Amino acid sequence: MSANWGNNIELSLFGESHGKAIGIVIGNLPAGVALDMDEIRWQMKRRAPGQNKMSTPRVEKDEVQIMSGLLDGVTTGAPLCAMIENSDQHSKDYSLLKECMRPGHSDYPAYVKYHGYNDVRGGGHFSGRLTAPIVFAGSVAKQILRQKGIIVGAHIQSIKDVYDDSFGVDITCEDLQQLTKQQYPTLNSDVFLKMQNVIEDARMKQDSVGGTIECAIINVPAGLGNPFFDSIESHLSPLLFSIPAVKSVSFGMGEKMSELYGHEANDCYYYEGEKVKTKTNHNGGITGGISNGMPIVFKVAIKPTPSISQVQSTINVKTKENTKLEITGRHDPCIVPRAVVVVESMAAIGILDMMKDI
Repeated sequence: MSANWGNNIELSLFGESHGKAIGIVIGNLPAGVALDMDEIRWQMKRRAPGQNKMSTPRVEKDEVQIMSGLLDGVTTGAPLCAMIENSDQHSKDYSLLKECMRPGHSDYPAYVKYHGYNDVRGGGHFSGRLTAPIVFAGSVAKQILRQKGIIVGAHIQSIKDVYDDSFGVDITCEDLQQLTKQQYPTLNSDVFLKMQNVIEDARMKQDSVGGTIECAIINVPAGLGNPFFDSIESHLSPLLFSIPAVKSVSFGMGEKMSELYGHEANDCYYYEGEKVKTKTNHNGGITGGISNGMPIVFKVAIKPTPSISQVQSTINVKTKENTKLEITGRHDPCIVPRAVVVVESMAAIGILDMMKDI
């Protein structure tokens, strides 16, 4: 089971949802970077469970323990190792799931691949709980990128069929920083109440809903990236798809670009003083796989939480019979609000990794 990723920045993710701890090792970070731990704690809180009825009632403080790579608040150049203890496990909730495969979960393919030895408690290593260390790594990446003037921010684009506005061509760093301060980041301040009603309706029906997140990265200089195999799109997409429940990634207008004429889809250039800009940003700040200086904008779609309390059809791999399963335990009726900071984090990690090339 591989848990490593790396080009310039190296990541090694470890732990299981209901194990003793989860964590991450980050290699090849620059030495001498002063980390704002208060900001990191705030970013971790944005993802943490148990904060409201739209989230799982599992309560985890997600306090990060730095095991190596940091001295007096400054990176030493050694691998930065962070660990987060799990303190609220209810493993007995999952005793049946070694045999009965949960629909929509990794249970059956993991059972086949790992011969039934994989940890199914809370999803084990497949769980969204493992995004907590990713948020830590992303928080570090954000702070390093900010020194270069690069800001990453995101908002809830939709919950089921309720949509927020989209980022405009003139999105600013201040706009993105304001979004990170909102518990439920939307561009239209009125839309989240409608989203909340959809989530609550699903919760009362013992069901769940998904949605989309739109992310923007501001002030990436023109010229970052390469054509073909290391385009910005092909570099970020594997990281974004590694977030549990992400089912699609699209840049700029995404699939809607296919509905336009060429003159509508093209982003026309103009000079503003000595700075080159485009009148539109349909391509999401990327052409030919390379940044053009406009905001890099992309969307991810997140499926409904597969753990729901309704009775569903499944199989028992021990008896090899068809059966029914009612999932008990503590689950999010919608994971989209908690995933916003995770998407930001993956984007920051990917862009920092590419920035080391220039």
